[in-house]
Amino acid sequence: MTDNRGGTTGWVVTANGVDFTGPQNISVSAPGSSSYNTPSATVTGTATVNASNLSPLYPPGPVQTATGVSGINSAVWNPTISVTIPADALAGTYSSTITHSVA
Repeated sequence: MTDNRGGTTGWVVTANGVDFTGPQNISVSAPGSSSYNTPSATVTGTATVNASNLSPLYPPGPVQTATGVSGINSAVWNPTISVTIPADALAGTYSSTITHSVA
């Protein structure tokens, strides 16, 4: 996330996932079905950035929040994303999309 505004207003990165589709749907919204574990971000510039985890991946939730912002800043992180595959899941190729947005 790069904040080129050069101001003092903080920001929040929100993430969410959608159900996996394939031979059958696999939910990412049921409790215990999925998670987004957020490590601390590597920050460049002036900002205090705090990580938050998501469990499950839906509904959307904050994963990084910046306060104490001054000028141009950026944050980089590599989350660990987990999905519980049901025991009766059919073999095949599945896909999902995880979206990040900044406000």
